[in-house]
Parts: sequence; structure tokens; C-alpha cells
Amino acid sequence: MSALFALWSAVGLLAEVPTGMLADRVPRRAALAAAGVVQAAGFALWLLAPGFPGFATGFALWAIGGALTSGALEALLFDALTAVGAAEHFPRLLGRVTSAGLLAQLPAAALATVLFARGGYALAGWASVGVCLAAAALAAALPERRPGPPLLDDAPTVAAGASEDAAEPGAPAAVAGGLLADLRATAALPGAAGCALAVALMTSLDAVEEYAGLLAQDWGVPTTAVPLALVAVPLAGAAGAGLAGAAARLRAGSLALLVAAAAALLAAAALLARPAGVLAVAAFYGLCQLAQVVLAARLQQRIPAARRATVTSVAGLAAEVTSLFVFAAWALGGALAVAVLVAVVAAAVPRLLRPGREHRPGHPRRLGRGVSRRRRWSRRAGPRRTSRPARGPRR
Repeated sequence: MSALFALWSAVGLLAEVPTGMLADRVPRRAALAAAGVVQAAGFALWLLAPGFPGFATGFALWAIGGALTSGALEALLFDALTAVGAAEHFPRLLGRVTSAGLLAQLPAAALATVLFARGGYALAGWASVGVCLAAAALAAALPERRPGPPLLDDAPTVAAGASEDAAEPGAPAAVAGGLLADLRATAALPGAAGCALAVALMTSLDAVEEYAGLLAQDWGVPTTAVPLALVAVPLAGAAGAGLAGAAARLRAGSLALLVAAAAALLAAAALLARPAGVLAVAAFYGLCQLAQVVLAARLQQRIPAARRATVTSVAGLAAEVTSLFVFAAWALGGALAVAVLVAVVAAAVPRLLRPGREHRPGHPRRLGRGVSRRRRWSRRAGPRRTSRPARGPRR
């Protein structure tokens, strides 16, 4: 199993950015539909060839399917809303999608238990294949409207010093340069690199959820009651993601305070070491989901349509890499060490969002001292006088 999970992780890391680049060059709904088909093929292989080669191939296909979804979904949603002039609703919609995904884990787990009891591994496996194919059919039917840059009238779409052709899908420079060219162009986008790193850091904290069961057992929750106790974790995560629309206008400092509060909750749970600490862990997860969705929405506002899936995939790749620090912190000091790491992330959020001067929907972007987009004439007229001219001597 360790070898299969290692293969799954390696393939996912290698496929993350190339699949994002692909989603920027083909219809994104096609990428989402392909993800469902590829994952269905992987699950079918587990049933048809239940040996190590079949399981290894299935795990690889599963990883590729997940990589095809990463970046393409956010890009499709944001561009579709932008095309109809509703980009400000993206944080709320992304929060609802994330919340629905977390809530779906509960009935899915219950249904899998029933299917396994009725028909064993085969029935549960073929049901999974059917669900993946149904998701692929729904993705293929999604409407897609991809506007050209600029997406927002006040958001930078091309890096300083770069030509506008480099931002077009399928531009010769991007195609010829391949992956390295896209990565360089992504790093050059004003404000995108810092925001992408902030998204990666917050996403990497999802790894804490994997330890929730171990924490519950260590803190005295009976083994038979652990599954019921852990229900609070996805419920809190869904609640946090669902509130992302209301928190979309928070400033970077306010987001940092939310993450710092999450760190305090995790530290308090670790110090308490009692069954009630599971509720604190759930609250920690909910606040992290809230901040993660808000930051993911801010990232979409800072990147052009032509590179939207690529930049999001780069953030996903960085999240997979930075999650290793979460695992290392846990190995060194458990939940308390991870809480310290979360506090470091909270301190870094305002600085990472600073280069792009975060833009909140509905608020004008400042161009300089005393100048805004709504008052372009003041820029032409020159800076305002900060002091009165000196008067001459009285007669």
C-alpha cells in the first residue's frame, strides 16, 4: 500500500502543472469531463485486474484525473461569471462548491458501507465507476465562456515588459517555451506569485485533517465513537467554506487574524488533550477552509484568463510540496508544533498579499498617492499640493 500511495503522490505532482497548461489550451469542460473518464478507468482497472500492476495503473489514473480537475474547475467558474459581469460572486460560488464537496463525504461514506454490505468490493467499485462517468457527463454539459484578457478593468493581465501576445492561449512563445516559459510568465504576473504561495500554504494545512482520527483516539474518544466524533470536522469545514462569500471583502490583516485564531484553537486542543478538543480541531478546520477559499478567489482576480488554470495548478503543486512541512512538524512535535507552523503562515499572509495590493470587488484600485481609477483626471493634473505656497512680505 505504501508503494501505491507513493506512486499516486508522485504521479499527481508530475501531472499537476502540465494538466493545468492543457486546460488553458483546450475547453476546460473537456478537461473536467476527461478527469471523470480517467478516474472511472482507474477504478475499473482495480476490479478487472486486481493485482499489483492493475492497482498501480489505477492509482496513476486516479492521480491524473485529480490533476485534470485542479485549476480547470476554478478557471471555468471564474471565466463564466466574468463573461456575464458577475465576477464578484465567485467567492460565494466557490465556497458553495467546496462546501458541497465536503458535505458529500458523509452520505458517500454511508452509501459505501451499505453497498459493501450488500455486494462486497465489486458493487462498491462499480458504483464508483458509475459516479465518475456521471460526473464526466455533467462536466461535458457545462456552459463555457472564456473571455479574453483583461478580465477585470483594473486587474493586470500581462506582466510588465511582456508582450500582450504572450498572454493569449496558444501563443507561439508559450507553446515553444513549454512548461518553463509558462512558469516564468506566471512568476512575472504582478501580485500573482505571492497570492499563489498564500493559497498553497493554506491548502497544505488540509493535511491536519488526516490526523484527526489519531488525535481523537489519543484524547480518549472510544474507538467505536471516533467516526461519529469526526463528523464534526467536515461539517465545520463546509460551514467555513460556505461563509467565504461573506468574508470575501476582508483585508489581508483580517484574514491573518482568522488564521491566527485557527492556530490558537489547534494549540488549545493540543494542550487540553481531552475528547472536547475534537470540537476545537473542527473549528480550526472551518477557519482554515474559510481563509483558503477567500485566498483562492483573490488569486483568480489577479491572473489573466489565458493562464488561469496554469497558475492555479502551480499553486496546487506548491501546496503538495509545502504539505511536507506539515508532516515534518507533526513528526517533530505533534499538533502543538503544527499550531506554531499555522501561526507562521498567519504572519506571512499580509506580506504575501502585499505585492499585488489586494483588490476587493467594488472598491477602486489605487494608482498612486491620492489617485484612483475613478479620478483619472487627477493623475494628469499632477499631485495635489500638500502645503500652501509661501506668502510674500506684507506691504
